[in-house]
Amino acid sequence: MVIRYQTLVRYFASFIIVAGITFFYYRFFTAANSTTVALTFLLGILGIATAWGLIEGIVASVAAMLCFNFFFLPPFLTLTVADTQNWVALFAFLVTAVVASQLSASARKRALEAMRRQQEMERLYEFSRALLLLDKRSATASQVSQRIAQVFDVRGVAVFDRQLDKVYRTGAEDLPVSDGKLRDSALQGTPFHDPAANLWVQPLSLGGEPLGSLSIYKASISDTAAQAIANLAAITIVRVRVEEAANRMEAARQNEAMKSMLLDALAHEFKTPLTSIKAAASSILDEAPPAQKELVTVIDEETDRLDSLVNETIRMARIEAGELRLERQPQVVGHLITAALNKLRILLEDREVCIDAPDDLPEILADAELVGLTIRQLVTNALKYSNPESPIVIRARAENGYARISVKDSGPGIPQTELPRIFEKYYRVEDGTGRIPGTGMGLSIARDIVKAHGGEIWAESLPGQGSEFFLTLPLAEKKS
Repeated sequence: MVIRYQTLVRYFASFIIVAGITFFYYRFFTAANSTTVALTFLLGILGIATAWGLIEGIVASVAAMLCFNFFFLPPFLTLTVADTQNWVALFAFLVTAVVASQLSASARKRALEAMRRQQEMERLYEFSRALLLLDKRSATASQVSQRIAQVFDVRGVAVFDRQLDKVYRTGAEDLPVSDGKLRDSALQGTPFHDPAANLWVQPLSLGGEPLGSLSIYKASISDTAAQAIANLAAITIVRVRVEEAANRMEAARQNEAMKSMLLDALAHEFKTPLTSIKAAASSILDEAPPAQKELVTVIDEETDRLDSLVNETIRMARIEAGELRLERQPQVVGHLITAALNKLRILLEDREVCIDAPDDLPEILADAELVGLTIRQLVTNALKYSNPESPIVIRARAENGYARISVKDSGPGIPQTELPRIFEKYYRVEDGTGRIPGTGMGLSIARDIVKAHGGEIWAESLPGQGSEFFLTLPLAEKKS
């Protein structure tokens, strides 16, 4: 109703302008010729078309033609045209007026479009600046919804966050779009525009990954602007997620570094008394009577074991903190296995261990300490989860440029559902009793060591038939 009233006012104003020009020349400037009058009418029509549009310009053109004919072409005060040349002049006037109106209206339309695009660009710039100042303590999608409503002065906004599976709304409660419609748009990646309802629904995605969707209601924006808003919103959501992930990683890295420093300090405190005990035990062994030598020997051996455990704990802590440095040298696989078992000799007392490693197995290119630590982790794991009566089998074979080492036990096995997770940090297979000691870090560290060497590690198991852990390490290049 308001639009129609404004249109009628413009039509009436157009008639008033034409009537004013007619009255001026007919009453006050009668000496003007018809050409001057026609040009004045054209100027008025151009002004009307420029200010209000093409339709108003055409209405003014028809009114001006009638006034021009009635008042300024003979016979005067009639709509009759006696001279043929006047017919031509009248027709040329009408065509010129209409064409000029169209050109003027087109220029006006382009100017308005350029102004609207400039305003949209300014608002998009303001919106992008507002997105850089989001509060990390509040939900990102909720703040994006609020910023759109504020900057673009829309009636209602809804943002669906697919990761949280939640819809955040700002503004009008009668937003004509359901949560299901927003979810469908996010999953299908299809935009939707209802001009009658002045409603936009845009999917939010970046790099092909669906992030959610955005709905804008009652906004004076173009389709291009709606797409730009959606792109900025998607970029912001991804940026915030990346920053949060980076912060979590940095916090985890600092935590691991702190743990490594703490363990270094504790190791120093442990090694000082261990050194004293070792020195005292060695002195007693030289002078003690035979009856005491056996006990002192136990003290000496256990001191060595504790020292080895402290060193190994420090090494594991540094690996967990990301300080993994390889010192690769050609190594004999059989020697690595034997050295690893020697460090576990006390744990392996009264346990059957079978080693199947050919003497002609090619050397591998590896860090001896770290590979030894990996083998010890697998053997210790087998000792924990298998019966004392069951044997442990260690095999080594060469295949496809790698040495494959496996450790097999005859324990209860690992459920298939848990196999993909056993190498995760802190993850432990439930034994049903909760009595098996461990931190859930051993297999994770073994995985990191093997990966750093460019190999693979995995496990195969069947319930009731034991488990077998495999690792591959690259063979050393043969010297020519």
